[in-house]
Formats: sequence, C-alpha cells, structure tokens
Amino acid sequence: MAANQVIVGVAQYNDSSTPIQARGTKQGSQLVDEYHGRYYEATYRKNAFNVASQAVATTTVGLATTYTGLCLANPIGSPVNLELGIVSLNQSVIQATQVEAFALAFGFNGTTNVTLTTPATPQSNFIGSGQVSSAKAATSATLPTAPLYGIFLQNTPSATTNGAGITVDLSGSIILPPGAYACFVTPAQASVAGMWFSFNWTEVPV
Repeated sequence: MAANQVIVGVAQYNDSSTPIQARGTKQGSQLVDEYHGRYYEATYRKNAFNVASQAVATTTVGLATTYTGLCLANPIGSPVNLELGIVSLNQSVIQATQVEAFALAFGFNGTTNVTLTTPATPQSNFIGSGQVSSAKAATSATLPTAPLYGIFLQNTPSATTNGAGITVDLSGSIILPPGAYACFVTPAQASVAGMWFSFNWTEVPV
C-alpha cells in the first residue's frame, strides 16, 4: 500500500505508540478527529492574539480616515500575516436618534502605516505568556487611506432598542498582510456611542 493511501473502514483500536494506517471515507477523503479545540494549536504555539476595547467607544461616521472605534493594523515590514478569527461587538448605550448598522471595513497602504493616536495593546491568547504581537491596534487613529466596507455584521432593530451583542468567527477568511488594516465601522450617517469591540487573530509567517 502506498504511503499516501488510507484504509476505508470503521474506527481502529490500537495500543499507544502503535504505527497504524490513516482511516478514510469511501470517497477517498482522510478522516481526522479534533482532539483539541479549533484554535488550540495556534494558541499553544503562542501565535494567537486578541485586542479589545477597555472603555466604551464612539464610532466614526462611515469610512472616514480620522477614525475612532477599534482598528487592527499589520505594519509595513511585519514578518507575519494576520489571519482573522473571532470578532465581537456589543453596544451599552441606546442610540435613540437613529437605527444603526455595524460592519467591518478593510484597507491597505504599502507605503504609509496607520497612525496610532490612542494605541491599544494586543494580548497573547496564551494567557500569561507575555508573547508580543507583531500587530498594532488603536481606539483612535488616522488611516492612510479610506477603508472599504467588507463584512456587514448587525443592524440595530429599532431607534430605542440595542441589538444583541454579536460574535462572528471569520475562520481565517480574511487575511491582513503587512500594510493592511481592519476596523469596526457604522455605515449610516451618524456616530454610535457606548460600543465595545474585539479582534482575535493568528499570526502566520509571510
């Protein structure tokens, strides 16, 4: 049997340290089990990070380059790509004057970095490790170019009711290479107060 072939059949029961053939489906796919959670390996290797609001934020209107909220940036010259995972938002102040929406926006500039007016500190997801992220973050910043809407997350159901907090797993579907950034934005024509935001990401060598 060739080394890259798998055995089609039911689960095998073997002693520890016994070499076995990998198991496959009738369609030829290899079967695998998640022994740990999805992000365990990246976190264990200290490649997973997060940054979150530590105080309520008021968002910028639309896609302005003078930004407030929470921005995650991968600096020019960074040795890693940022693979976005879980993002979340929550609103703690009712926006009584207008029904509002929330989205993620993305931008890129290969010559000018995001200016961090009020920096935020990324933290390792391996709590207590002290591992330092290559990413930068800020709750207020000047963006080198205006971002573009990328993913729409939520709409407030009425002018007198907050939408429920939302957590979305992007599962690596968005990658920020060096020079790219992501930020939470409100598409309608009004800023929104009382917001909390968070990013989680994995750093992968370029």
